[in-house]
Amino acid sequence: MQNSSLDSSKLYGAAYFIDKIAILAVGTLLMALAAKIQIPFWPVPMTLHTFAVMSFSLLFGPRMGLAILSAYLAAGAFGAPVFSGSPERGIGLAYMAGPTGGYLAGYWIAAWVAGALGYGRGLLMRFGASLVALAVVYALGLVWLAAFVPAKALLAAGFWPFLAGDLIKCLLAALVAGVWPLKAKARPEASL
Repeated sequence: MQNSSLDSSKLYGAAYFIDKIAILAVGTLLMALAAKIQIPFWPVPMTLHTFAVMSFSLLFGPRMGLAILSAYLAAGAFGAPVFSGSPERGIGLAYMAGPTGGYLAGYWIAAWVAGALGYGRGLLMRFGASLVALAVVYALGLVWLAAFVPAKALLAAGFWPFLAGDLIKCLLAALVAGVWPLKAKARPEASL
């Protein structure tokens, strides 16, 4: 009897591990797909990155959100054409050092922030967490973009054209995280 419970705990552990690896792999692929769906702007294309980052972190928590972004960025750093505009605008570390590099770094930190503040919470907390995480993306993105764009044109190039769309994407991510069938159970204290 004791042997069968030991075997079932091993099976549960293996299933848990396989589940996490599957989420990581699918999340990384969806992140790359989100980068390829874009509305052309210069110098930073508008993509579904914001929606994907916030959704993963709100659905699966800060560790998995950060793991998905880490795997995505690692794939890109090693030359996989996962970024928006790649391979046409470059690949690998050369792409990451270009105008969008700060936004990519911002997404990495935002994955943790959105998950830490909004995972398992109510709609308003999820949306608020997404907004705080979005502020991180813009802060790092604009600081980096300033090396490529004159100061007078910085907000026009890397902020204003994207703000309304990103706010909508944050709201959609907060809504999706509340209704997605596979979402993790909400924290007991979570409320609107």
